Amino acid sequence: MDHLNAECETRYDEKKVVQLQCKGCENFICYRGMRAILLADTSVELYSTDLPPYQAVELVGRDYSTSNCDCRIRDVACGHCGNTVGYHVTLPCRCCLNSCNNGHFWMFHSDSTVPSARLEIASMRRYNWSNLPPCNDDPTVNPPAVVRSKLPVCFR
Repeated sequence: MDHLNAECETRYDEKKVVQLQCKGCENFICYRGMRAILLADTSVELYSTDLPPYQAVELVGRDYSTSNCDCRIRDVACGHCGNTVGYHVTLPCRCCLNSCNNGHFWMFHSDSTVPSARLEIASMRRYNWSNLPPCNDDPTVNPPAVVRSKLPVCFR
């Protein structure tokens, strides 16, 4: 199992970081995105993030499960225009947790979002996950300290 975790971590470290905009209104919804595939159906491409998208999306509806696995999920909509842009895994199932996964629980549909490269401000080089600052040190996504104390914890 340790070999699998090390192999997964190395694979994810090499991935490029993207920022995502809602396809409906162009509102930025994520600055720490990773291109991914759905574990339960590898033909489905999507994006995921390790940081709950503060004030960019809203949870909508109730939790549900799919026929592919036992995860509990809830749809998320753009906080600006209301388009459904993805979902949040509110309770991951044992099978998915035991699979090679990136630990991200916020997913965005590739047909509802527009990705663009996330660049380091100083060098204008593209970020990948191995050189991306931790959530708490990331100036692009780090809200003021008063707000930060009320936010959920980053999952990276």
